[in-house]
Amino acid sequence: MLLSFTKMQGVGNDFIVFDAPADAHLPDAATFRKLADRRTGIGFDQALVLQPPRQPGTDVFYRIFNADGSEVEQCGNGARCIARLVSNRRASTGGLRMDSLGGLVNARIRDDGLVSVDMGVPNFDPQSLPFVADREADLYPIEVLGQRFEIGAVSMGNPHAVLRVPSVAGAPVDSVGPAMENHPRFPKRANIGFMEVVDNGHIRLRVFERGVGETLACGTGACGAVAVGRRLGLLGPSVQVDLPGGRLTVEWEGPGQPLWLTGPAEKVFEGKIEV
Repeated sequence: MLLSFTKMQGVGNDFIVFDAPADAHLPDAATFRKLADRRTGIGFDQALVLQPPRQPGTDVFYRIFNADGSEVEQCGNGARCIARLVSNRRASTGGLRMDSLGGLVNARIRDDGLVSVDMGVPNFDPQSLPFVADREADLYPIEVLGQRFEIGAVSMGNPHAVLRVPSVAGAPVDSVGPAMENHPRFPKRANIGFMEVVDNGHIRLRVFERGVGETLACGTGACGAVAVGRRLGLLGPSVQVDLPGGRLTVEWEGPGQPLWLTGPAEKVFEGKIEV
């Protein structure tokens, strides 16, 4: 099968985006892993598959596959890239309503060229991640590699654990990240964010993504970090999030309100590959 794709990126978080084949036969996990390899394949953090709308009033349904071939529920930077691509195809700058396993996402292309997506209301119920806990709390103690950490846990349509660190430069991302991702208290694994609070409108963040490893940026990770930081009283309603690949903006008024993620989303190139 000849696969036609568009390579896209949002602050260094990179993707291939393609329309689902007419026969609905998608690459298997091994093929996605091969395609994701940055030396022998195309190279990407996630593959985004576009399908016809499943709900009235929506523009597209999309599925997300990690570099390890696993399917996940949501991807903030991926959603922004999809919004850019669908908008370009329609030569429209209006709003979009998109659907995924993680739920509905509203998107808009701003006048300054940045793309904003409504990532929904952060869900702190441990069962929503899922995360094994007796009750909902602001912070949870957890032991990893013989050390005790306190984490915030939140679902942004996918599971996130957030650790506050004094500096992201020295954060133990390579060791604690994979160990915590696969901790038994996260039955479906989790994305692990290491957050440095600069002030109430600015954080630095590194994210070890479930099924990928550390990436240059993670949109839902930025949302999860701000949601946890705001719940702890550390952050205001608008926060600049600096990631290794660039800057995102997260806006959240608070409980019960939707959270908006804004940043660049760019087409890199189009290509075809035999799979």
